Amino acid sequence: MATTADTPRTPLPLTPATTRLGQNIDYELFMDCVHCGLCLGSCPTYVETGNENDSPRGRIYLWRAVADGRLQLDADVRYHLDLCLECRGCETACPSGVQYGQIIGSYKKDLATLLPPASSATALQRWMLFNLTPYAFRMRLALAPMRLLQGIGLGSVIRGLGRFLPRSLRLMQEIVPDLEPHYGRLPEVLEPIGPRRARVALFLGCAADAFFPKTNLATARVLQQNGCEVWIPRTQVCCGALHYHAGLVDPARRFAEANCASFGAKLDNIDAIINNAGGCGPVLKDYGHLLENSSEAARAAVFAKKVRDISEFLVELGPVKPTHALPLKATYHDACGLIHAQKIRQPPRKLLEMIPGLEVVPLQEGELCCGAAGSYNVTQPAMAHDLGARKAQNILATGAQAVFAGNVGCLLQIGRHLREQRPDIWVAHPIDALWASYSGEMPDPKLRSALLPR
Repeated sequence: MATTADTPRTPLPLTPATTRLGQNIDYELFMDCVHCGLCLGSCPTYVETGNENDSPRGRIYLWRAVADGRLQLDADVRYHLDLCLECRGCETACPSGVQYGQIIGSYKKDLATLLPPASSATALQRWMLFNLTPYAFRMRLALAPMRLLQGIGLGSVIRGLGRFLPRSLRLMQEIVPDLEPHYGRLPEVLEPIGPRRARVALFLGCAADAFFPKTNLATARVLQQNGCEVWIPRTQVCCGALHYHAGLVDPARRFAEANCASFGAKLDNIDAIINNAGGCGPVLKDYGHLLENSSEAARAAVFAKKVRDISEFLVELGPVKPTHALPLKATYHDACGLIHAQKIRQPPRKLLEMIPGLEVVPLQEGELCCGAAGSYNVTQPAMAHDLGARKAQNILATGAQAVFAGNVGCLLQIGRHLREQRPDIWVAHPIDALWASYSGEMPDPKLRSALLPR
C-alpha cells in the first residue's frame, strides 16, 4: 500500500478563478454515476489504499462538490484527485456508461489554470516532461550518452552510480531500459512485400522511438510483410498526450494541428494511420474532438477515423501467418490505453496466438494499471512504485519467460520492476515477437537466453 503522499499539500492561490471551478463540463456527466461501486475493483488506487476518496465514484463526488461550491479545492481534495492514473478501468467496468475520463479531464484543465502542470514534480522534471520527452530528436540526444555507455559495457556501473543522484533524477534514471541501437532514419516510403493489400501511414511517436526504436522498425517491417505500402511523414510530431492529460489543452492542440498538416497531404490516399503505442492511440483517435473548433476540424475528423493500433489493423486486414517458432512461455499485460480507452482486448492476443511455439498464459490482474500512466511515475512515484511492484509479482507468479505489452510506458515500468528480480525476462511489444517469428531474427539477448533450455 502506498504510504507516501506525493502531492505537495500546499494551498491554492486565492483568485476569482477558484470560484468557477468545474464549470467546463456538462453537469449531466456527473449525474450519470449512480455510485453503485462496481468500478471499485477496477480502480488501481482504490485496490491499493481501500480509501473511498481514491475510487472513481469518490473522485466524481469530490469534483462535483467543488463544482457545486460545497467543497473547496484544498490540498486534501487535490491529493485524492491527483492520485488518479486516468487509466479508465472504471469506464470498462461501469454498467451506466459514465464518461469518467471527461470528468477527471475537467479537473486537470481547471487545475492547469491555477498551478504549474504536474505540480507535484520538480521544475526540472516538468521541463523534461513537457520540453524534452515529446520531442523525438531531443530524446535521442538526451539518451545518447547512456546508450553509448551501455554499448561499451558500463550500463550496470551507471545504474549503480544512480543512487547518488537527487531523488527526482534517480527515479527517472531507474526507468531507463537497456537501450537498443537506433535504426537512424527510415525511407519515406517502404514498399510492400508481395501484392499490395493496403497503403498506410506510420506514426512513430516520440518517447517510444527513443526508448524502443526496434519496435518501430519491427512495426514497419511487419506491415511490409503483410502487403502494406508504408508512408512515414517526415514532419510528424508528438501526439500531444502528455500535455493533454496534464490539462494543457492548447499545446496539445498545436501538436494535433501539426500532425494533421503532416499527414494531410496524403490523407485521402491511405487506408489507415498506424500507431503502436497504446497511450498515444486514444489521443490520436480524439483529434476530431480536440480540434472541433479549429480550422483543421474537417481534416482532424478524417485523421481520427483512420487511426488504428497496429494489432487492431492487422487483425482487420487478416495477418500473414508467421512461421518461425518462439518456444517460450509468455504472458500479456493489457495497456490501459488499449483495453480501456480504445476497447482493444483480443487483437494483440490473436497475433501472439499465431506464433508457433509461443504459450501465452493468463496474467492475474492483467487489466489493472501497472503504474506508468504517462507521467504518473514521475508525478506520483510512491503509488507508481507500489503498482509496478504489484504488477511484477503477478508476472513472476506466471513463470513466464517473456511479458508483452502494447505501450511504451508499460514496457518501461514493467521492465524497471522486473530488473530487480528477474532481469532475464524478455519485456517487449507483441510486434517484436511477431517480427521475430516472421523473420527468424532473435536480436535481443534476453530472447536468445530465454530460448535456451532451462
